[in-house]
Amino acid sequence: MAHDQIRQMVNFILQEAHEKANEIRVKTEHDFNLEKQTLVHEAKLAIQDEFAKKEKDREIQDRIARSAEIGECRVKKMKVRDDLLQTLLSEAGAKCAMVARGQNYPHLLQKLIVQGLIKIDEEECTIYCRGEDVKTVEKILPDAMEEYVAIMERESGVKLSPKVKLNDNRDKDLPDSTYGGVKLTAAAGKIVCDNTMSARLTLVYDELLPSIRAIIFPEQ
Repeated sequence: MAHDQIRQMVNFILQEAHEKANEIRVKTEHDFNLEKQTLVHEAKLAIQDEFAKKEKDREIQDRIARSAEIGECRVKKMKVRDDLLQTLLSEAGAKCAMVARGQNYPHLLQKLIVQGLIKIDEEECTIYCRGEDVKTVEKILPDAMEEYVAIMERESGVKLSPKVKLNDNRDKDLPDSTYGGVKLTAAAGKIVCDNTMSARLTLVYDELLPSIRAIIFPEQ
């Protein structure tokens, strides 16, 4: 009888142990599956975040590359336009050089000297020209001074007696790149009136540049 009771107690304890062990196993598997699901979900989110970051970085790099390409194209376009404008200016300079070889050039030189004297408005001044124009300037200078005095007397009622001389230092003659014309200086070179063909061309070019651009490069 006592032996049977002991066996029943042992069986009960074993049964309880099995049930407890099974309960622990079920709970452990549940916790494990739950943790696994959490880890998998977090890993998916991390992957998605990393993909989104890389995609955003790629879009930024694409925009930077496109911007750089557009900027490079604009620079090339501006260079081509500038080269064309410089070619146009050079061709205009060549036309000025042709004018300086024409038969009306002495008359033009006289008008440039008179205009320069009016602009510089000094009693004493020195005229500079190209070496090849020295003889021409020497020839027309008296007529230019006479014309200048007459204009000033007519406009102001005062008859001037300007002292105008031609530069006698051939090393200081104007270069051929001026295409002709004259440069007048006064007050020991502190006052300058550049009335060379190149200076006049540059002045006209700068004034007309917006119109020139509009004609050559019309907006699409």
